[in-house]
Amino acid sequence: MIEAPVVISAVPTLFSGDGEVDLGANHALYKHVAGLLDGLLIAGTTGEFPVLDDAERLALIELALAEVGPDRVIAHVGAPDARRSARLARAAAALGATRIAAITPYYLPARPDELIAHFGQVREAVPDVELYAYIFPERTGLRVSADVFAALASAAGLAGAKLSGSAAGELAAYAAAAPGLRLFSGDDSDPAATMRAGGAGLISGRSSAYPEIYASLAAALGSGDLAAASRYQLVLDGIVALGASIGRLKYALQLRGLGGTTARMAVDPPDAALADAIAAAVADVTALLRSCL
Repeated sequence: MIEAPVVISAVPTLFSGDGEVDLGANHALYKHVAGLLDGLLIAGTTGEFPVLDDAERLALIELALAEVGPDRVIAHVGAPDARRSARLARAAAALGATRIAAITPYYLPARPDELIAHFGQVREAVPDVELYAYIFPERTGLRVSADVFAALASAAGLAGAKLSGSAAGELAAYAAAAPGLRLFSGDDSDPAATMRAGGAGLISGRSSAYPEIYASLAAALGSGDLAAASRYQLVLDGIVALGASIGRLKYALQLRGLGGTTARMAVDPPDAALADAIAAAVADVTALLRSCL
């Protein structure tokens, strides 16, 4: 039997029509998603962190901590430079965050010793929190081998990592190189495969718009109900086929009454045909869940 995967939702940041952070809408989203899943990742890639200023990021982290509690929030404080990451980490911890993630340095290349020094500075700023590395080679330009990750984990006292893009495909190698750490896959298309590879679960963008499917699939896997797991996985396969861009997730959330579609970054909003397909997926999920009540 496969252990139930932990599902942490990498929630988008919701903006009002004029592009300002909409704290009310974000609060409603956090409450809805956290009522179904294991936790929230705040201000990650899906949360458009590069276009949030420090005060906005910290306001969202504070909002999530108040709604969900520190045990169920991972505050993302990543930045290209260790100085800013450390400053954000210290501020997030002062708000009560006990679980913090930071993406690896990006834009300019970093040697392994520079990578380790980067996380060392973050660790020095917050010596008592759970610290997770966020590894996403396609976004950062930095590939981290399993051996380098093991050295980084030891030096910085990492609790684990989020592995996205091609790094998710190397989860088994990371698990073998650094046993005992909690590794979360950013590939949320097949939770059972993540668990077989040695993962603790998912940090999932799609789950923000479709949390019920992820919750149901995780429960079915944990209970050994393979028939139900297969049924939910088929629904998830259809959702995965729609793509995972922020624009598409925000459109699904709008259909569900959980936010608008305004974004600050280029987020690949759906065209008319894809919008119809997303609407059909939202309707199918709703119908499936009603049939299971």
